[in-house]
Amino acid sequence: MTIGMTRRGLGAAAFALSFPSLARAAGRVRIGYQKNGALAVMRQQRRLETQGLAAEWVEFSSGPPLLEALNARAVDFGATGDTPPIFAQAAGADLMYVGGQPVSGANQAVLVRTDSPIRVPADLRGKRVAFTKGSSAHNMIVQVLARAGLKPADIQQVNLQPPDAGAAFRTGALDAWVVWDPFFAIAELEPTTRVLTTAEGVAPTNSFFLASRAFTEQEPGTVLALLDAINATADWALANPEALAETLAGITGVPLPAQRVSAARGIYAVQPMNETIIAQQQAIADTFAGLRVIPSRIDVRAAVWRPERPRAEARP
Repeated sequence: MTIGMTRRGLGAAAFALSFPSLARAAGRVRIGYQKNGALAVMRQQRRLETQGLAAEWVEFSSGPPLLEALNARAVDFGATGDTPPIFAQAAGADLMYVGGQPVSGANQAVLVRTDSPIRVPADLRGKRVAFTKGSSAHNMIVQVLARAGLKPADIQQVNLQPPDAGAAFRTGALDAWVVWDPFFAIAELEPTTRVLTTAEGVAPTNSFFLASRAFTEQEPGTVLALLDAINATADWALANPEALAETLAGITGVPLPAQRVSAARGIYAVQPMNETIIAQQQAIADTFAGLRVIPSRIDVRAAVWRPERPRAEARP
């Protein structure tokens, strides 16, 4: 799948930035990022600095610790998969969804070793399955198990961050590993790894850009400037697939062949939160509440940011 196919498959209208225009507030923004996606590329290109926005970048290994930092006001803005904001909101974090990225699921998978007797998801019963609790991989394994008629209690759940899970998987200490790119792409190219299933077709899902409520209220213009810069980065990524892979390889240290695979199935543009995205995220939240993984049902819509058009720009 090429980047162009990925982006066009969602429709051009989905990637037209339709947020209202606001003047950007001055000041330094603290951005939490992982070594993938548009934010990592933006940092490498110094795109924000060239637009006059001072940025402080803080790296995280996954979404859950990033959102812990967001809630603690150690960062102002960041990006994660579908599940981290659900767990964060359930824990009382005062975050806001400021933009969404519908994803195909091609960049996430359940991996097993080539010689494993596990052939279909139903074979995961009783097996040691590693994933990062509260990450998008957590939602994926829940959905994969449900389709196979299993529950999370039917497997041995091993909560590990991707680097630790990767090391354990390669030594045979795990039966399966649920993970996203670029970790997926690296493992996929190893002859000892087999893809049991990707997340494609498992359940509609999204990635998200999030900010603290205080930051969105105090600096809405900066939030919009960040979203605008993300889409400018996405335009560059679409036009320069090989340079994108090379840039990400330089950031991650991932070998270029694996990074080409990872980069090509990534989604880089952001769109405003809409009813479809909200409903899909609410369905995931309700699933976790039903499983009692989070203590009670949450209202995703209550955390959706809807910037208002300034009075001077209001349309009749």
